[in-house]
Formats: sequence, structure tokens, C-alpha cells
Amino acid sequence: MNLENIQKFINIAKAEGVAELKYEEKDVKISVNFTSGSSQFIQHVPSGPAVSVQAPSAINPEQKPAQSDASLHTVTSPFVGTFYSQPAPGKPAFVKVGDKISKGQTICILEAMKIMNEIESDVSGEVIEICCDNESLVEYGQAIIKVRV
Repeated sequence: MNLENIQKFINIAKAEGVAELKYEEKDVKISVNFTSGSSQFIQHVPSGPAVSVQAPSAINPEQKPAQSDASLHTVTSPFVGTFYSQPAPGKPAFVKVGDKISKGQTICILEAMKIMNEIESDVSGEVIEICCDNESLVEYGQAIIKVRV
């Protein structure tokens, strides 16, 4: 089972209101608990170390939720991939907090299956927050940047 299928599995369980989810296959064991403040799933593979990944919509207790503002727009990831804030190592970032951006402007690159995809802003405005760390894994629908329109 690949990471994308695991993610879909978790999202379905969350949508159905499941509190705990366990899945086992011959060399894969996944356990997810949604009742604590943050959800995690753990994949056990006998031939290697366990992998622990934060579930996509889990809230980190140290993070404060963004203020609810009608003029605030969140650009989200259109698919699962690796987030790159700059076109190449050592190059300046596509956008920084405080930058004015235009609709259609490239804001980052998402790598999926070794393909580099330029992600464009769907609104014009001022960058308020960059929600991802460079070279971090992003999930479908995860916030990439927040823009005051």
C-alpha cells in the first residue's frame, strides 16, 4: 500500500467519524487514533525501521490557528508531493511573507513522481504566511500559502 492510498484510507475513516483505525497486511501494519489532539499513523515494515508520519489535518498544539478573516485566501496543494520554495538550491524563494503576488504567478514547485510542477497563485494579494517548510512533504488540500486579497 503506497502513501497516497494510506492517505485516502485515513481521510475516509475521518470522514466517517471513526475514532481508531487499524490495518494489517503481510508486511504492513497501520494504526491511527483520531481521538487525541493530533493524529498519527505508523507503518511497520519488518525489513526496516518504523515510519511515523503526521496525518494531514492534524493540528500541532504549538501552532495557533490563523485568524478568521474574509479577506484571507489559502492556496492549497492540488496533490501530494514535495514542496520547494525556490526554483533551485541557492536561488531566491518564489515568494516571501510580505510580497505582493499576482494571479497566475508561480509561488512554489511541487515534485510528484520525479516531475517538477510549478504551482501558481489563484488570487492576487499580499503573502501573509508560507505554511510549508522547504523540501517538506505536503498532502492533497494542505495549505501552502495564505494571501490577503
